[in-house]
Amino acid sequence: MKKFLTTTLLAGLLASPVMAKDFIANTFYDAQHPLAKYGYTEWAEIVKDLSKGDLNPQVFTGTVLLAPRASLQGIRDNVVQVGHHAAIYTPSDLPVANAVQELGFNYSDPVAAIFAVADFSMHDATQLAEWKKQGIVYLGAYATPPYILMCAKPVRNLAELKGKRIRVAGSAVSQWVEEAGGVPVNVPSSEMYTGLERGTLDCATNAANDLVDRSLMEVAKYTTLLPTGMYWSGPNWGYNPDFWAGLTADERKVLMEASARSMARTIINYKAQAEAALVTAKEKGVEVYEPEADLKASVEDFRKKTLEEVYDKAQDTYGLTNGKEVIDDFRATMDKWTALLADVDTTDEDALTDLAMKTIYGDLDPATYGVK
Repeated sequence: MKKFLTTTLLAGLLASPVMAKDFIANTFYDAQHPLAKYGYTEWAEIVKDLSKGDLNPQVFTGTVLLAPRASLQGIRDNVVQVGHHAAIYTPSDLPVANAVQELGFNYSDPVAAIFAVADFSMHDATQLAEWKKQGIVYLGAYATPPYILMCAKPVRNLAELKGKRIRVAGSAVSQWVEEAGGVPVNVPSSEMYTGLERGTLDCATNAANDLVDRSLMEVAKYTTLLPTGMYWSGPNWGYNPDFWAGLTADERKVLMEASARSMARTIINYKAQAEAALVTAKEKGVEVYEPEADLKASVEDFRKKTLEEVYDKAQDTYGLTNGKEVIDDFRATMDKWTALLADVDTTDEDALTDLAMKTIYGDLDPATYGVK
């Protein structure tokens, strides 16, 4: 029945011409997830307000339109005019985005990350060429708080981690899990609950808000505050290029402004929800641990190893002929944003929005950016 309804809905959407000012926006996250709530539902209201009602995004959340692995193709095929896509699901299509994601283990500030990733993704020539090749116009980033371990049994040290089946996202954390003695399992985040419930997973790595937002505290009664990287690969707003080209320069500028504000709002609230979820989980009986020394040391040692190997991975795993140049540009952009935010109140939405507009979008001409 679900398949029939989805097919019927898609057929209707594809058969009906989409007007330039009424368009479909899609994220595979559930409606209450921060990346959906602030990055899409509230973003749509920002777009309507800034455009005085001239732009009217119709937001779809969850997987009713597109599964996580199908979102890039859905944007290219104009099934949706703008969508979220996690590049880790399509590594062969987006090697540049995945190469820089290899550094996710080495950073822990999601505020710096979300703006640095957007900055890099809209200014680095190699990354821009990749977006164009894959048929999307990149307009803004997402970033998660550091992922932690949420488990059905306690995992406080390397002995307890040994043999555990752990849901991971991305090759770097998979490598760390293997080296630490666990078994990495690469499944979408939407499958974490059922995996833990059925015993096909022992742990999941994700941001702490999922204890509440995805009800993981019902099936993962033990959480270890071990930072296992952040995720940012792929666009939070990737536009179909034909749709983008059909907009006026003023409309594109509105969407740039909406992205700047939404990135600020999203990351402020994402961090707050993750922190609040840990409090709620404790109140509901979830045991929350600090990692023991050997488990913590394994992550710290892996971070050093990642930095030593990232250039070779960019070339050998992802096929980048200019891997060192790309990685160094990304690292420099992260350093730039760490410095920019040093004296900024990172809970001030207006301050972050203004800084993003000036630093990221300020030199992008809406009349030409992303237009063929």
